Amino acid sequence: MDVRGDVAEGFEAVREAFVRNFEVLGDRGAAVAVYRDGRRVVDLWAGPRDADAQGPAEPWSAGTAQVVRSATKGVAAVVPLLLHQRGLLDLGAPVGSYWPEFKAAGKERVLVRDLLAHRAAVPALDRGLTPAEAVDGTSGPRAVAAQRPFWEPGTDHGYHAQTYSWLLSELVLRVTGTPIGQWLAAEVTGPLGLDFWIGLPEAEAAAGRVGRVAAVAPPQRAGTLRTRPRRNVSEAYADPASLTRRAFAAIDPLPDENAPGYRAAQLPASAGIGTARALAGLYAALLDDTEDGGRLFTPQTTALAGTELSAGPDRVLVVNTRFGPGYMLHGPASPLLSPASFGHPGRGGSLAFADPEAGIGFGYVTNALAPSVTADPRAQALVRALGASLQARGSASG
Repeated sequence: MDVRGDVAEGFEAVREAFVRNFEVLGDRGAAVAVYRDGRRVVDLWAGPRDADAQGPAEPWSAGTAQVVRSATKGVAAVVPLLLHQRGLLDLGAPVGSYWPEFKAAGKERVLVRDLLAHRAAVPALDRGLTPAEAVDGTSGPRAVAAQRPFWEPGTDHGYHAQTYSWLLSELVLRVTGTPIGQWLAAEVTGPLGLDFWIGLPEAEAAAGRVGRVAAVAPPQRAGTLRTRPRRNVSEAYADPASLTRRAFAAIDPLPDENAPGYRAAQLPASAGIGTARALAGLYAALLDDTEDGGRLFTPQTTALAGTELSAGPDRVLVVNTRFGPGYMLHGPASPLLSPASFGHPGRGGSLAFADPEAGIGFGYVTNALAPSVTADPRAQALVRALGASLQARGSASG
């Protein structure tokens, strides 16, 4: 396997795990990056740019970007938390105080923190939106505002896989007057020089940028990867009447993630596009000054990001989950991550997170999508290798 990039001394185990992902776990094209205390210590990529390339394959490059699905949610969460940090958004206020139409059908008591922690009780829609409706900027917010809740809002949680896009984007629009992708670019990724977009700009999608954004394989062709979904989870996905199936089918039929229109859409739940380097750099910037720029979050906001707001059986994912304000929190059994860590996986494999105690910003992206929603074995192998590297360095310095 021709792996390119570099690792700092002491992090060789991450490179070894990355190689093994290709040789044993079926990865095709992928990249991983890690920052430690603001400095990039891992930056690796390998494989073909396009998962389903016909004929000679263009190789993955240092600047190859990738659709990261729900790992987008963790990037998007930076926006409401920065608005809160600046005194522009009250997490304890009703969503309806910013977005009056959302009060309909018994949702007047839904708080902003409920929305961010998947407690708004509208993970699905009575009628799924078409791909065109999903990206038009009005049909989605209108549908979730009118939707009756599936349980008493604020009393329980269930993953808002697709509806989170319209909930968060409309809230940010009402507070700032600016679409979420534009706000993120102007206030965060642009100033830091990070290649991540919620709404791929035309300049990045133009013909002259061929090789920039990797093409993913259709989901039905990603089953060759070595994953074993739990039986009860598989049954929930297979049942058309289950809340699980309905939540993921809020866009019906599933959109073409390689289509220009989808890539240009500002869908903060699922359509973010970026590099592993950008994901790691962003999370690193939530903790400290980095090689790319200054710190984004105050220590108080960093602590808030890792604060548990939801925990226990998830009504949608059918497993135990933990969420903070916009972030998925790692469970107690997660390998070698501190309790303060926060981030978000993307269905199919992508993962990005920050570990404040270790000073880590981590990003992994892949074009070989797996059936799993969380705990992808390739991402977990990299995290274990990173944890082992940190422990070894700690023992050596001690």
